[in-house]
Amino acid sequence: MALTPRRAPRQTPIVTDTEIHTDVRPGAAEAPPVVVPAVAPPLADMAAAAGLERVHMIAWRDLDDPEAGGSEVHAAHIASAWAAAGIDVTMRTSAAAGHPMFGTRDGYRTVRKSGRYSVFPRTAVSGALGRTGSGDGLVEIWNGMPFFSPLWSRCPTIVLLHHVHAEMWRMVLKPAALARVGEFIEFKLAPPVYRRSHILTLSSSSRAEIVELLRIPADRIEVVPPGISPSFSPGGARSPHPLVLAVGRLVPVKRFHLLVSALVALKERHPALEAVIAGEGYERPALEAQVRAAGAQDWLRLPGRIDDADLLSLYRRAWVLASTSLREGWGMTITEAAACGTPAVVSDIAGHHDAVDPGRSGLLVAGDGGAPLVDALDRVLADDRLRARLGKGAIEHASRFTWEASARGTLEALCAEAQRRRTRG
Repeated sequence: MALTPRRAPRQTPIVTDTEIHTDVRPGAAEAPPVVVPAVAPPLADMAAAAGLERVHMIAWRDLDDPEAGGSEVHAAHIASAWAAAGIDVTMRTSAAAGHPMFGTRDGYRTVRKSGRYSVFPRTAVSGALGRTGSGDGLVEIWNGMPFFSPLWSRCPTIVLLHHVHAEMWRMVLKPAALARVGEFIEFKLAPPVYRRSHILTLSSSSRAEIVELLRIPADRIEVVPPGISPSFSPGGARSPHPLVLAVGRLVPVKRFHLLVSALVALKERHPALEAVIAGEGYERPALEAQVRAAGAQDWLRLPGRIDDADLLSLYRRAWVLASTSLREGWGMTITEAAACGTPAVVSDIAGHHDAVDPGRSGLLVAGDGGAPLVDALDRVLADDRLRARLGKGAIEHASRFTWEASARGTLEALCAEAQRRRTRG
């Protein structure tokens, strides 16, 4: 992709209610500003003006994959919003066990081909042959391993990069030699290929980390936060006993073993404590063994993957949402719980810096769990006034984020790339 003229990084506004116009005619300097309601064009009109009738999205996994997480939730919301606006959207991913190769979801098409790792070279070959990415626009979701779309895409392209994977390679890939290959691709091979790409990420803190670790120019990276479904809202009664909730895939990067240890220590201070770690993943046997060894089976539950209704109920009943994750582009469970009035105590990492408004909607905890995490959770559980204040701030913070704004901001970026190509052409 050719380099566009340098521009200041733009963070997509979450909510735009008004535009302020000031009279700048001579002698009018003291006139008050005129507030005029801003009317944003519908997504369909934006896409039509940019010539985006057919858009391809490429990702490692889709929402039906057993290991689907926040990245897949984000992609599904964007794709469904665009499809509802009349855009012909096709999402290509690796195969998902128990699901057909071709299907539809919420108005967009799904194509599930190839294995866990072969999906990357096969998609690139398909793109080079003009099959994938042959529409009016392409969205690459760079989730650890890239598809290297700048080398083969022939249409306007944007790249969604949620966060740097860094230590995750060594946590997930064995033997160590394979992890080193992943690190080499992420830190050495990919950055020069993507230096001129239009990259979107979810948070300002993740953007700063991408600039620092991958050395991608800051003015090529735009921030478009994720949204929150309206179904996540306050309601019902809190648990009568202190309830700590964590939600996520049971994989090494989430570091749930640190949370289990902290909860066991916290139980000594709060004898009525209950805890739920909801999610599925290959770390489940190890976590279950840790819970059994601590004799915590009666009050610390691992229910596995739960449906939306049960998740909403847990968000509303919990006293605090906890996360010990090492890497996040955002931490969508944090803002989902916040929309239900539940504050958070989470690890002090990029992504969490934006999902939490520190001191107002939750607390950030430095380090690798241990005493600081126990103390922070204890502080929120023991102080009713603090918990109420953080809960109120959580609702206010979460109200800033909508999927409509996220879909619009992402489409604006793709439209800008289409306009750039049209101008050059």
